[in-house]
Amino acid sequence: MQIHPNMTRKWLQPLDRVAILLILGLSVLIGLLLWSGDHTAPRVRDFSWQDKQIGAEDTAFILTFNRPMDRASVESRLRIAPPLPGKISWAGRRMAYTLNQPASYGSTFQVQLQEASDRFSANRAQPNLIQPFVGKFTTRDHAFICLGVEGDDAGRLVLYNLTQQEKTVLTPPELAVADFQPYPLGDRILFSATQRDARRQASFDPKLYTVSTGIHVDSPVQQSSDRSAPGKIKLILDNTDAQILKFDLSPDGQTIVVQRANRQNLSQSGLWLIQDDASPQLLNNQPGGDFLITPDSTALTIAQGQGLAVLPLKPQTASQPLDFLPKFGTVLNFARDGSAAAMVKFNTDYTRSLFWVTNQGIQKEVLRTTGSIFSAQFDPLNQILYCLLTQILPGSEYRERPYIAAIDLRTSKLNPLVILPVQRDLQISLAADGTALLFDQTTTGTSQLEARPQIEPKTTSKLWLLPLQLSDQRTFASQPNQSRDLLAKTAPEALPFSGAHPRWLP
Repeated sequence: MQIHPNMTRKWLQPLDRVAILLILGLSVLIGLLLWSGDHTAPRVRDFSWQDKQIGAEDTAFILTFNRPMDRASVESRLRIAPPLPGKISWAGRRMAYTLNQPASYGSTFQVQLQEASDRFSANRAQPNLIQPFVGKFTTRDHAFICLGVEGDDAGRLVLYNLTQQEKTVLTPPELAVADFQPYPLGDRILFSATQRDARRQASFDPKLYTVSTGIHVDSPVQQSSDRSAPGKIKLILDNTDAQILKFDLSPDGQTIVVQRANRQNLSQSGLWLIQDDASPQLLNNQPGGDFLITPDSTALTIAQGQGLAVLPLKPQTASQPLDFLPKFGTVLNFARDGSAAAMVKFNTDYTRSLFWVTNQGIQKEVLRTTGSIFSAQFDPLNQILYCLLTQILPGSEYRERPYIAAIDLRTSKLNPLVILPVQRDLQISLAADGTALLFDQTTTGTSQLEARPQIEPKTTSKLWLLPLQLSDQRTFASQPNQSRDLLAKTAPEALPFSGAHPRWLP
């Protein structure tokens, strides 16, 4: 077939010639760009903690870059103010910075990165430098909840925000609070309470409620589920069919386990499970004593018979224990990451032993005492146990003197921190960032810790704060072969208000 010349001229119209010229011109430009390299400035595309409020559970932030970076230049030029020691790891264009310990609460931090270069131009005389980056994040406020003990505050939940210097009474005067636990973000408090008139008649029959704190946390993982003003009450479980004896809130805030005694049907007494505001479900398990939900919020440890049973938090399978620890009688606390627990063994010689039990099978006795072991809390690095203990006082009358001590889990060395007056119903609480301990002290008009206190009628309860020096804490844990005097120079400080049973917000 022969193509006529007029057909060729008809096909190459002016618009076609313009298009061909543009394609050729763009091809040349693209070739020149490829030959000369990419001149786009590297930059931080995303900062995972930007304008967020982090807590002790937030251990690492991520910087995401728009192009592969020269890692050495980034690591040497990254600045955090105030300083936050940590470790750096990489995955492609993402850099993770993992903190060595939780950031101190009530602080604002700034992350800066300047003059770092990308990977492809790092060896050039004029490397391609990153656009200056400045990020900011804050930590949660130092705040705690306690029971009021004086005047209109008596028997009510009181929130003290030490960072903002604010006091908020959360519960109404007609409710007398018996026990309470904060939710993970501190936006709500789960508590049991009776009507004030019923308490005056010595009738203990509480209901279970939540109350909003007015704290709204915007964390990197989740936001506060309750953004109400402080003081909003919600009924969780009434006392119509059964008496509420004890409860525990799971670490993720999604599950409540309640111990109830049914007035009409004893077979319906035991542990009940409440999840997602659904109706309570009876856990099919044998009767037991003290219980505690595990850190992963999926199981429950409970004293049964001559040991501790670990039960799944599923009503259909709770009768089949996941594990049984016949050696121990009580679990005091878990490490936040679930790697260890503090448990008590009751010995045949009438002494008590405190054990450090890990998920690797280690069962180490760190203390044996003739006194009592009331509580134990792991420091954020899981290397120190802060304990509330007692010692038996000499004399014909049986008396126990409480004291607060720190135990090095590597060496089992015990360091007494504060010796307290003889009193009952004492509690301590370790701040989530590990910077301070709170405890209450029954007082009779004096604000000083007496060296040889006498048993006297209770008049009020003072709150004390024991600052913990993190530098000394790290030395205490990292140098097991050296003699240490942990916190010997730190004295407790009397807070300018009264209260009982203080608990730091997470």
